[in-house]
Amino acid sequence: MSQTTIHTTDKKVLPPPTERYTVLGWLHKNLFSTWYNAILSILAIWVIYAILKPAITWSLHEAQWEVVAANIRLFSIGQYPAEQIWRIWLSLDILAFIAGLAWSIWLPTAKKIGLVVLAFPLAFAVIPFSSSVRMQWALIAVVALIGWALGMWKPRALRRPMITLLLLYFPLLLLIIGGFDHILTPVGTNFWGGLLLTMLLAIVGIVFSFPLGVFLALARQSKLPLVRLFSILYIEIIRGVPLVTVLFMAQLMLPLFLPPNIKVDNILRAMTGIVLFSAAYLAENIRGGLQAISKGQYEAAYVLGLSGFQTMYFIIMPQALRNVIPVIVGQFIALFKDTSLVAIVGLFDLLGIATAVLAQPEFLGRQREVYLFIALIYWVFSYAMSYASRRLEIALGVGER
Repeated sequence: MSQTTIHTTDKKVLPPPTERYTVLGWLHKNLFSTWYNAILSILAIWVIYAILKPAITWSLHEAQWEVVAANIRLFSIGQYPAEQIWRIWLSLDILAFIAGLAWSIWLPTAKKIGLVVLAFPLAFAVIPFSSSVRMQWALIAVVALIGWALGMWKPRALRRPMITLLLLYFPLLLLIIGGFDHILTPVGTNFWGGLLLTMLLAIVGIVFSFPLGVFLALARQSKLPLVRLFSILYIEIIRGVPLVTVLFMAQLMLPLFLPPNIKVDNILRAMTGIVLFSAAYLAENIRGGLQAISKGQYEAAYVLGLSGFQTMYFIIMPQALRNVIPVIVGQFIALFKDTSLVAIVGLFDLLGIATAVLAQPEFLGRQREVYLFIALIYWVFSYAMSYASRRLEIALGVGER
């Protein structure tokens, strides 16, 4: 009786079932495989316990979180008029619809990501806020599900409208929040603050610095001497000074170069400084990706008859950006955290609001609670961007093919 030999191309060797399916097997493999690993694991567990025990005890029994609960509106939207808060909710509803639609069109199999995104508004819906706030968060979850269902219904037909929505959302967001004459009551930027201002600064910095960084990276590799020299001077000058200096220049020096009758809004100045600063760093990151592309890619594109623009747009730039996804996302995370520096120039972002809250007589000495809450917010958004970056790398096969 002949025997059949089955050959497989999968070279990954699976561990024994006791290591794959039991807690004890996992602990033995990862923590207690040898006697010195066991000692290191026990010491690490003891250190973690010694650090976390007083912190948990303080946060549960000694911390006075009333300072956060009483000022949650200030932390969220600053001094935005109470009668116009419906605009913030409308902006979040539109964003939830776009997120649900994008999830069903581009990531139909990524159910875990969708559930995490959906759980975010549902968690806020059960937190003991006012009934109206809980209803608004529940509505956001419902709108996200509607967008997801619509995308699952006709995914291919909705791809182009989805891209159009993404491109139009940010200008629409500014129009809704800021208002415009005869339709929506204008709300001055001096009323923007808290997480709202932090997110707007970060989004503007990311959206506008990316194309500017791509342009500077391409200009630095240009064969035109003046274009290349301009790019080099810009990048090296901006990278040679800290962001806070650029912000001070935008706030204090920019008006000196403008006519007396022209006044630029403080927040617009801060946005401009952040964009110009971030673009210089992104340019170098993208240039590193461009240099990683072999000359054979250019030669193959030219043989196919592609023009220089087509070669860069269809062949070179997608590969370069794919290679530097971790670096670009790391730059975006740093940019999001660096927006806290605008508090130094008098803007009330999250950090500026925290300073104002700590000045309230009834909450003097509550620095630990306030700054821990602010740190948690920054960590949540930074980790979300990092997690999205890892999932994108896995989907694109970065480092594997």
